[in-house]
Amino acid sequence: MLNMFDNSRPNPDAITRVKAQFTEAFELPEDTMLSLAELRCHEPDCPPIGTVIVARAQGSGMREWRIGKPIAEITEADIAPLTGD
Repeated sequence: MLNMFDNSRPNPDAITRVKAQFTEAFELPEDTMLSLAELRCHEPDCPPIGTVIVARAQGSGMREWRIGKPIAEITEADIAPLTGD
């Protein structure tokens, strides 16, 4: 069982890798701020750990994506379907 008070943090290298993959996949402008957060879920039919990615670019609002796995496990194959290509 996952501890909801577990304060472990995602690997910084994994965060950098996923941010670079999102920037490339979505051709995000240089001024885009990307935020990644791992969330724990204890609801039925919910992955135990999921990742929320939020992009904010000046003048173009906010976009949000969710991937049902921890940041360290996210691959380009998880990102590709989100681009709509």
